[in-house]
Amino acid sequence: MRLDKFLKVSRLIKRRTVANEVSEMGRVLVNGNPAKPAKQLKEGDIITIEYANRSVCAKVLKVPTGNVSVQEAPTLYEIIEN
Repeated sequence: MRLDKFLKVSRLIKRRTVANEVSEMGRVLVNGNPAKPAKQLKEGDIITIEYANRSVCAKVLKVPTGNVSVQEAPTLYEIIEN
């Protein structure tokens, strides 16, 4: 699954367009490297999202095949550090 779609489906970022813009700016890292929105994710990848005053680091636990319910979204990742 694409990085921008995963961020939206997992609800780490609310909208896909925002996820796209943030990753284009280089504020999303996958395994320590800047990632483009089209980066393909796999289980075990570490995503770091840099906000203005903090960063969130999450490990991908499961890559869904389609849309995910609100209740299931938090099971897709594990927050490593806030």
